[in-house]
Amino acid sequence: MFLKYEKASFSLFVLLSLLMFSSCGDGVSKDKKSVADTTATRTATNTNAEYQDTSALPPPFATKSVRNSSRVIGWSNGNTPVAPSGFTVSKFADSLDNPRWIYVASNGDIFVAESGTEVKGAKKIAAKISGQGRSQNTKSKNVGESANRITMFRDNDKNGMPEKRYVYLKDLTQPFGMLALNDKFYVACTDGLLEFPYNDTATGISVKGKKIVTLPAGGYNNHWTRNVIPNKAGNKLYITVGSGSNVAEHGIENEIRRANILEVNLDGSGEKIYAAGLRNPVGLDWAPGTNTLWTAVNERDQLGDDLVPDYITGVKEGAFYGWPYAYFGKNEDPRMKEKQNMELVKKTIKPDLPVGSHTASLGLIFYNKNAFPSKYRGGAFVSQHGSWNRSVLSGYKVIFVPFSNGKPSGKPEDFLTGFISQSGKNEVYGRPVGLAVLDDGSLLVSDDASNTIWRISATK
Repeated sequence: MFLKYEKASFSLFVLLSLLMFSSCGDGVSKDKKSVADTTATRTATNTNAEYQDTSALPPPFATKSVRNSSRVIGWSNGNTPVAPSGFTVSKFADSLDNPRWIYVASNGDIFVAESGTEVKGAKKIAAKISGQGRSQNTKSKNVGESANRITMFRDNDKNGMPEKRYVYLKDLTQPFGMLALNDKFYVACTDGLLEFPYNDTATGISVKGKKIVTLPAGGYNNHWTRNVIPNKAGNKLYITVGSGSNVAEHGIENEIRRANILEVNLDGSGEKIYAAGLRNPVGLDWAPGTNTLWTAVNERDQLGDDLVPDYITGVKEGAFYGWPYAYFGKNEDPRMKEKQNMELVKKTIKPDLPVGSHTASLGLIFYNKNAFPSKYRGGAFVSQHGSWNRSVLSGYKVIFVPFSNGKPSGKPEDFLTGFISQSGKNEVYGRPVGLAVLDDGSLLVSDDASNTIWRISATK
């Protein structure tokens, strides 16, 4: 059943979508006690709880909402991020232009989407004046112009370091997610999903792409990213679309088809909402040995230092996860008091695992190789781009979550750190975003603020 989103109100649309799934026997699952209910950890560099026991969340506005952006100073004097003992961190590529996302095709080619938040006109001038431009030694938002291209790296001898680098696609509209499937190359741009012809020996595409899905663009600058992933059968695509605002402050009518994961056929037809109420879902991957799609979600801002926790969760088809009416279960957002939708609050599902408030957790990938020690196999890596709405910096690292039988089986732990230079000065060397696993089992991490891609390999 295909709904005409443009003519439906957001609330009615979500309710109809949930009813649609229910009629297929895939209704909203009952809330389950998550691993997070009994797990609370703190990082060594932060006195505030980053992985919170969500059974005791602080009340809204327990602390003042602050703007506390980091300042990127870049890596120098041979400095690199820091991995645990037994791993080596090396530079895979540099001199990129805001490398956001990484995709590895089945033939081993590595694709990098170079794109960023675009600011035009008076806002662009203001950004330059305030020091939020694109140079390294400035604020870390990297706003301004977007490179809007995809670069391809080819590693012919399969030693984990590329010999060749090509401009694969250009003149796109804030590209992010990428996928090579059958004879098609898909690019999830901020305003739509594009389809190109794909040849795995080619080093570039010069033909114009076909837009098979038009997506809502504009709105909240940080929610322009669109990711795409296929199902295991290879006959469906899942697309992430973040909200157009922090908490629907511009009206719920402006959030149609947003804060969702959409499902479409390979040709873009048959669109439906796979899951809703996800403020800004970005990373997507399938938990090994299961048919469960997991996502990393950025939650809302301006409720205080420790609200609301970002999270990773297994996505239940047809489920509603709260935004904008409730957060982390049925906790009502006080800013929605005058326009609350209690029917949706009642349907809200609690996510599986909190990963810290304002951490901007973006990338998520399950480790499916054997090069790393056994504890990492089947677990999830999550990249945390870092906070701006917290009095003490949080995130700015890659964490690891152990999994067993398709569920988190232990506390999240730091894996790649060292991005924060001096917390008191709010200086950072870079900010991690995209994650990918190479055929040799090494992990790639894109660092958009320093225009670098790092490679983490097990020490032989």
